[in-house]
Amino acid sequence: MKRTLLTGNSAAAWGARLADVDYVPAFPITPQTEIIETIAEWIDGGRMRSRMVTLESEHSMITAAGAAAATGVRVFTATSSQGLLYGMEMLYTVAGWRVPFVLVNVSRGLSAPITLEPDHNDVLAARDSGFLQIHCATCQEVLDSIILAFRLAEDKRVRLPVIVNMDGFYLSFTREPVEIPDTGSVRQFLPPLDAGDISFRASAPISQATAVLGGSPYSYFRYESHMAATNGLAVYDEAAESFAGLFGRSYGTVEEYRMEGAEIVFVMVGSFATKAREAVDRLRGAGRPVGLLRPRLLRPFPGKALRKLLAGRKGVMVIDQNLSMGKGGVLHMELASALYGHPDAPPVLTSFIGGLGGRDITPEEFYEMVAVTEKAIKDGSTPPPRLLYTKRELDEVRKLQAIANVERRETGKGE
Repeated sequence: MKRTLLTGNSAAAWGARLADVDYVPAFPITPQTEIIETIAEWIDGGRMRSRMVTLESEHSMITAAGAAAATGVRVFTATSSQGLLYGMEMLYTVAGWRVPFVLVNVSRGLSAPITLEPDHNDVLAARDSGFLQIHCATCQEVLDSIILAFRLAEDKRVRLPVIVNMDGFYLSFTREPVEIPDTGSVRQFLPPLDAGDISFRASAPISQATAVLGGSPYSYFRYESHMAATNGLAVYDEAAESFAGLFGRSYGTVEEYRMEGAEIVFVMVGSFATKAREAVDRLRGAGRPVGLLRPRLLRPFPGKALRKLLAGRKGVMVIDQNLSMGKGGVLHMELASALYGHPDAPPVLTSFIGGLGGRDITPEEFYEMVAVTEKAIKDGSTPPPRLLYTKRELDEVRKLQAIANVERRETGKGE
């Protein structure tokens, strides 16, 4: 095992290399391209024995990934943002084929307007597709999660594709110390794919196709996939325990930080959770009983684990780096569905929308979220979702709008 500085993208490429993938269908998109370039360089130099094919679109790329996985080979691919949405039709299709492979999504905000900075609307748009989802906060976690994801996807109790998500730019191009496991240990954890009944073989030809089905058999197959996804919780726990035993790094379905004695808790996913860690440390230093939970799995959703960890807490501050138009934050909705309707009285749940398009979340905003939640606990109220945004930012936007309006009048385009 060696330790070196890697970007999140390089860590993803190493995860694919150590998993000994056979096939890499690819299509470049910022900020994912470095993953594909790194793997292509290794293949060209003979350091990675895989076949890479550049397709004409993400739709074709995901189709090729699913078709190749159906032949019993180990498949890896990656995309981002608009690319994930371009292939959305095939996400549902290949998940319905019950083929195991791993897709890295390097999160980036969706247009319009356009941005290259990260938020989670792209990956959360895929949460109902049948793909399982693992969300990472560090470069080390990216590498390790890809290896874990192959173990999860290929387990016969699951047999579903997995998305491993990291934040673009904040993680994809950030260099951090990463331990690269030795090949022998990875082989021990992740043996060659046992294709079993998913594979097409020339020696045993079979016919398989997507059939037009009525409501009854369609319901059966869709619910079967749902049950396979829920199996992923137990399978992931088993894999994570085995991984910790071999590599000394533990990855539960939910990461806990300073939860001992915590009365109010931040809940968020992704690399911005590291900002919350620092805020928790400062708040604890000031005598405030604050903790942090970061779900690693969003599909299947670790509702039972979150209920247990949040039992007896007074308040929960959910920070969503996404926005479901007309409703609010996706993670807030999912956590509410997990907490409410059970015998134990749930904590007060406050919702904050932050980090859209890569906007920073400042330490002061973390402190303000605590103050808002403490007031809600005292008042017994549930405030509406709040966008993290300052008056200064609003003034800057108003100024730009005013300049644009003046230019429009001067050029006659506003008439």
